[in-house]
Amino acid sequence: MSDATTILQQAHVRAESSHLAYQGALTPAEAAVLLAALPNVKLVDVRTHAEWQFVGFVPESEMIEWKTYPKMETNPHFLASLQAAVDPDAVVMFLCRTGARSHDAAALASANGYSQAFNILEGFEGDKNTAGQRGQVNGWKAAGLPWTQG
Repeated sequence: MSDATTILQQAHVRAESSHLAYQGALTPAEAAVLLAALPNVKLVDVRTHAEWQFVGFVPESEMIEWKTYPKMETNPHFLASLQAAVDPDAVVMFLCRTGARSHDAAALASANGYSQAFNILEGFEGDKNTAGQRGQVNGWKAAGLPWTQG
């Protein structure tokens, strides 16, 4: 059994045990392995344009805002943008700052024909440290995974 298959199975078990409305929940490190190992995989970053520009982003990710900056209103074009950018048969992994918006995006995708929708736990920046700063405790950046400044 490949690492990718094991990761997908573990992510699915996490989703079932938490009664999630999508296929699975991945750690950032697991998501990075899948990006490297699977030919039909997409990472969709659902943070805002401001976050991509000022905080950074994962290279080659699809960037579709879940909520639009600065009012943080739900993007009414999210699903249409997703459908235009990502094949519904693909393994699609959603990423946000901490895992909350990406949870909602994965649930919406799953309800609209994306049978392999996954949330990336911890998000890009993860939890705050004792000084109130993100990006050091957990998440994509803290795991030392590839990203670039906007």
